Formats: sequence, C-alpha cells, structure tokens
Amino acid sequence: MQKSLHVRTTVLPGGKIEIANDELPVGQTVDVVVSHLSVPVGRSIMEILNSGPERRLFQTADEVRAYLEQEKASWDR
Repeated sequence: MQKSLHVRTTVLPGGKIEIANDELPVGQTVDVVVSHLSVPVGRSIMEILNSGPERRLFQTADEVRAYLEQEKASWDR
C-alpha cells in the first residue's frame, strides 16, 4: 500500500529543499512533488490593457470626454 507524507519546508539557497523524517526508510525510492505556494504578483489594469495587440482607442480622459461630447452632439442633429 502507498503511504503519503506531507511536509512543508522552505527553499534553501541554490534552490534546494531538505526533507528529514524518521518514517522514510533508508534506501527506499520515493516520489517528490513540489507545489509552489507563493501567490504571483498581479498586473495592474493598465498593464493588462497595454498588453493587447490592439491600440487603445483613447489615450487620455480628455480624449474620452471630447469623443462623448461629439457623440452626444450628433444625437441632436
């Protein structure tokens, strides 16, 4: 029967990890699975918008206002 052991440890210099446990038989072959628990740093909304292949329609808030004013003025015609 397969037995599992859960150990949480810290990565040592050089990217090494160390697992020491009396339940691990000397000379036994074991599988080791490493899960990285750090949360990746998120990107800002501007980074996400700027990463797209298309160019943004407006570069500034003033350009947005001017566009909206033009659009509203066209409704009255």
